[in-house]
Amino acid sequence: MFLMIIKMSGAAALYVILTFFLWKWMEGKKLTVSRKILFGLIYGGMAVLSTHFGVDYKHMMMNVRDMGPLAAGLFFDPVSGIIAGLIGGIERYIAGTYWGVGSYTRIACSVSTCLAGFVAAGVSVFILKRKKPSILYSFFLGAVMEVFHMYVVFITHRSDMDMAFYVVKNCAGPMIIFTGIGMAVCSLVILKSTGKKLYFHLKGEEITVSQKFQFWLFGVMTLILLGSFLGSYAIQTQRAVQYARATIDTVAEDLTSIYEKNILGESFSYFHAGTEGTLDLIGSSGLIKLGNHGERSLSLQDLQSVNKAEKGKCFQSVMFGKESLCRVDDLNAGLRLLTTIPMSEVYEDREEQAYETGLASILLLTVVYMLVSQLVQQIVVNNLDLVNRSLSRIASGDLSEEVKVRSSSEFASLSDDINYTVEVLKGYISAAEKRMEEELELARKIQDSALPKKFYASIGHFDLYASMDPAKEVGGDFYDFFFVNDKELALVIADVSGKGIPAALFMMQSKTAIRSLAEEGRSPSKILSAANNRLCEGNDAQMFVTAWIGILNLTTGHMRCANAGHEYPVIMHVPDLTEGASGDYELVKDKHGLALAAMEDMPYKEYELTLQHGDRLFVYTDGVPEAINENTEQYGTERLVKKLNELKEHSMQDTLTEVRQDIQSFVGDAEQFDDITMLGLTFLK
Repeated sequence: MFLMIIKMSGAAALYVILTFFLWKWMEGKKLTVSRKILFGLIYGGMAVLSTHFGVDYKHMMMNVRDMGPLAAGLFFDPVSGIIAGLIGGIERYIAGTYWGVGSYTRIACSVSTCLAGFVAAGVSVFILKRKKPSILYSFFLGAVMEVFHMYVVFITHRSDMDMAFYVVKNCAGPMIIFTGIGMAVCSLVILKSTGKKLYFHLKGEEITVSQKFQFWLFGVMTLILLGSFLGSYAIQTQRAVQYARATIDTVAEDLTSIYEKNILGESFSYFHAGTEGTLDLIGSSGLIKLGNHGERSLSLQDLQSVNKAEKGKCFQSVMFGKESLCRVDDLNAGLRLLTTIPMSEVYEDREEQAYETGLASILLLTVVYMLVSQLVQQIVVNNLDLVNRSLSRIASGDLSEEVKVRSSSEFASLSDDINYTVEVLKGYISAAEKRMEEELELARKIQDSALPKKFYASIGHFDLYASMDPAKEVGGDFYDFFFVNDKELALVIADVSGKGIPAALFMMQSKTAIRSLAEEGRSPSKILSAANNRLCEGNDAQMFVTAWIGILNLTTGHMRCANAGHEYPVIMHVPDLTEGASGDYELVKDKHGLALAAMEDMPYKEYELTLQHGDRLFVYTDGVPEAINENTEQYGTERLVKKLNELKEHSMQDTLTEVRQDIQSFVGDAEQFDDITMLGLTFLK
């Protein structure tokens, strides 16, 4: 026994080592057709070697040949498993037919090995979905294939059940256990070498409905079949004992009657109740006369059991060194009749039926488990996946998606309910969008009305124009211009962080703060400092605003300016009035302070510009230079300055309009992602 265990362990270990090294060799490589065939040939060759170098145990040749096609199909590719199964199975039949290698079981062995390849392929494709099996799943598949192997031995030898039972009884346990363990260890080494999750090695939310159903189905069916087997086994045990008792009673009564008509010493037939059944005549000295078969003596212990036995009643006792069913009857002349049947013979039919029933139950469990699992997968799980895919599209915003799973009344009802819910949701969304559009339109009108539209072109001291195009219905940019006294004009342009309603609200707050502070007569730097502190108060949203402000003396052309993190202004000086002027637009790279509302008590530096008659000033928000086209290229300040220089002779309104059109032409079909605000002034002293 010990030597058999060592040899079977070694045979299974060879498959494990081969699988490990082939798996490591395949890491990072593509499983091509040629490699699939190669693996099939390798494992097929291993199956052939298993046939010719099996383990001799009780005159039986045992092996783990079916591991070849199972490992090839489950751990590598279904095609490899089929090739290995056909090679191992066909060679096994040839070896048994023509070379006398295990000829008694050649059909069972060859069918089992061939089928192992197809089973591995089917399980890999339809149940595991090309995932690698877990340790438990691998053990189950390996063990079941050997159960089928043993059952086919019974099927193919119905006319010689005693020999078939002898083969199965001695081979079933080792082959089932070592094939199962070998497959499980293959899974284990793959798991350890890759660290990947294997089938049925999931927890919690990762477990699918199919896997959970398979788990409970397997458990429930196992309990049912185990209970059925144990009940059947108990009934067969009771029947065997009852039948043996009836047989002993009948024979003993008949022979007692016959004996009464004979005398001791005459010829007497020997009762052969089975292979070892006996009919013995016992004298007072314990002498046994076995008809014409000689004499022997009972042991003292056997004789004590006979003496204690109730006459004419069956009892169970150890007799002649074996547990037996016995009966003692009194004869004349001081003799007694002892009739015995060893319990091994009583239970012989029960054992054969138990093996056959047990193997059939395991196969039934496997077949039903596979079929029901597939039915659940096809009828329930696949349809749930279709519903979930549609729901995922709907959740992603595609409300035109329609659930069309109508394979059963339940799924049809579910589909209708989901589709109805989506239609109702679309109605709510449509109403909400309409209401939001109305509210945004109202907000846009309010914001637009807050921006000055009277550009003072008729006053004669300057030509002024401004525009604001929000990226959304409402934006965060703003411009402003107003007289702080009868000689000075304030110009403001600003850009609030963010978009939409929040930015618009912060824009209104910023515009009001800057204007009110400017109308108090403060300098630009003081205006920005005070506005910064006001905007920092209660700024829970942590928004900020970049701003540029200039206050122009319309009499002298002197302008005081300050910049809170805003874009550089662009200025053009007329050359005949300003010494050294080029007559082109140029960036004024002024010193920036921190954006408003970013940090309290920030100082801002002030600088001065002097404008002569005809000089021009252009200020803007970052939506102008950062406008992006479909190639993600920015419009840029260089392109802006170049365009402005092409428009020197245009009015400020035409200049801003042309710049806006140039930006739109550059952007093309790309979406506007930021507000575009511009303000231009020509000084006409």
